[in-house]
Amino acid sequence: MHEKPYRSVVKTVSWRALGTLDTIIISYIITGSLGMAASIGSIELVTKMVLYYLHERAWNKIPLGRVKKEPEYQI
Repeated sequence: MHEKPYRSVVKTVSWRALGTLDTIIISYIITGSLGMAASIGSIELVTKMVLYYLHERAWNKIPLGRVKKEPEYQI
């Protein structure tokens, strides 16, 4: 099975939205500053999106745990 790059992009964006919200909440709890929390979340959003995309594409090339599905024949 092979995943197309656009699937990795969609997964990247959805995961980062959730992850960034988490980072902003944690940063706000620690700093008490919404502005600082938003700044930390903004930087984290960009850097981790790029890292996740590259990680996802690398794993797409690794066959570990994948099973090749045999074609079904109909007579």
